[in-house]
Amino acid sequence: MGTPEFPDLGKHCSVDVCKQIDFLPFTCDRCLQVFCLDHRSYIKHTCPKGDREDVTVVICPLCAKGVRLNPNEDPNITWEKHVNTDCDPSNYEKATKKKKCPVPRCKEQLTFSNTIKCRDCNIDHCLKHRFGPDHSCPGPRKLPFMGFLSSSSSRKEAKTTRPNKASASTSSSSSTSRWSNLLSSAEAGISRLGNDISQKLQFSSSSSNDGIIEVCPQCGAKFSSVTSLVEHVEKTHERNKKQIHGKVTVDVCPKCSRGFRDPVDLVNHIERDHRGTSKA
Repeated sequence: MGTPEFPDLGKHCSVDVCKQIDFLPFTCDRCLQVFCLDHRSYIKHTCPKGDREDVTVVICPLCAKGVRLNPNEDPNITWEKHVNTDCDPSNYEKATKKKKCPVPRCKEQLTFSNTIKCRDCNIDHCLKHRFGPDHSCPGPRKLPFMGFLSSSSSRKEAKTTRPNKASASTSSSSSTSRWSNLLSSAEAGISRLGNDISQKLQFSSSSSNDGIIEVCPQCGAKFSSVTSLVEHVEKTHERNKKQIHGKVTVDVCPKCSRGFRDPVDLVNHIERDHRGTSKA
């Protein structure tokens, strides 16, 4: 066997009838013996360990369940164990009976390819009755906690709609007082906002004219010229003096601190002595 150059080349087949020399032999992975090309399979050389890893399942005719046979155990013992423990004859109809479409008068059998589950009712139907109007779908199911929330909200509304007469009168009076307070505060805020806006507009208009700003010594309003300041004093402060009887006001020059009872005299003093500007 072999050649002088390769003495280990080739082996005899392990089958007694064959014993053929094969230069590319096959080793069985179960019995670990060497075989030729013709006897390499488990069946050809009747391998004693060929069925150790094979899986054999037998369908029970009573319950239609699969029973696995163990290679190291007698099939009759395995069958007796199944009959005494797992066999349930009532499961035979469920396993063998084919499922049909639940729509009345529909005889279509539901298989893997023609079955569609409705998204609202979660029931399997055939392709013909897959839409909701075709199988009279009741719609999605309501969650239990939604009913609890609705009942609790209705209870709260019932409690709020049944107040006492005394509480209703007190609540109405308190609400009216709150509204009056809100209206008064809103009116005061609007008047303050109007005064601030008028002062800012006067300041912006005066600052845009040659940079000369005249300031009223009584209210602090700013003007771009002396004439506008005089008009302001005559319109606003003279009227206030006429309305308030017996009260004498003195206007002070912002540059020399000289006092004047008449604002016109103060303006003439500023034009004559301070060259027409009241800036210090």
